[in-house]
Amino acid sequence: MVKTKMVTVSADLINSHLTEPKLDQVFRLLETDLDVQNTLRMSNVMAVERLRYNDHGPVHAKIVSGSALEIFNLLTEEVKPTTVQNHVCSFEDAKVIVLCGAYLHDLGNSIHRVDHHIHSCIIANPILNRLLKKVYPEDHALVVRLKSEILHTIFAHDEDINCLSVEAGAAKIADGTDMAKGRTRIPYRTGKVDIHSLSALSITKVEIEKGQEKPVQILVSMNNPAGVFQIEEVLEKKLATSSIANLVDVIALENGVQIRRKCTK
Repeated sequence: MVKTKMVTVSADLINSHLTEPKLDQVFRLLETDLDVQNTLRMSNVMAVERLRYNDHGPVHAKIVSGSALEIFNLLTEEVKPTTVQNHVCSFEDAKVIVLCGAYLHDLGNSIHRVDHHIHSCIIANPILNRLLKKVYPEDHALVVRLKSEILHTIFAHDEDINCLSVEAGAAKIADGTDMAKGRTRIPYRTGKVDIHSLSALSITKVEIEKGQEKPVQILVSMNNPAGVFQIEEVLEKKLATSSIANLVDVIALENGVQIRRKCTK
C-alpha cells in the first residue's frame, strides 16, 4: 500500500501552497494590508475579548487558508473546479478564489458575531477591488468575476448556507478543521468553561490526507471523547452544506484508536 502524504492543520501549512506566482502575490498582499490585518485584529477583539469566543483573527485566517488549499488540491485530483468548469477563470485563479475566501471569511466578526458572514462580504468588497487590481491590472472583467466567486465563498462559509462551488466548499470545510486546543486557549483561560471549550481542549491535532475511498480524509486526534462534540457541532455541520460532503471522510481518533467515522455517500 502506498503511503499518502498527511499534513497537520497549522498556520505554517499555507507556506507549502505559495509556489504559484499569483497565489504568492495575493497572500503577501493580504498579510501586509493594513485594512485586512487591523480588521482581523478587531475580529478577535469582538469575538475573543468581548464574547469570549474562539480565535477569529490573523492566525485563524492563515490556518484556514492553508487547509483550504490543501483540501482543494486533493479534491481537484478527482473533480474539476467549479469555476473552471463554468469558464469563469483558470485553475490558478480558482486557487486565488479559495485563498481569498478562506483568508477573509471572518472579517465580519469585527462588527458582531451575528450575521458575520454578511458583514464579511460588505467589508471584503472594497478590499478585493483594491487588491485584485494589483494582481490582475490588465483584466477588469476577470477581477469582477473573481470577486463574485470570492464573496460567494465568504458568504457560504456559514453553516446554514449551501455552497455552490467546490472552491467555496473547500474553504468552508477548512474553517471547520481549525478546532484543535490552541484555538480555544484564550477564552478557556479567561474563564469560559463549557462543552465547546472542553471539547476543543481535548483535540490534540487535525490532519488532512488523501483518502482511500474519498479524495479527502480528515483525521481528528483527541485525548478524550469530548472532542467528538466539536466534530459534530462544528466540522460536520459545515460539511453538510459544503456541496462536497460525498468527497470527504472524517475520522475521530482517541489516543490513536479510531472511535468514530463519518462517511457520506
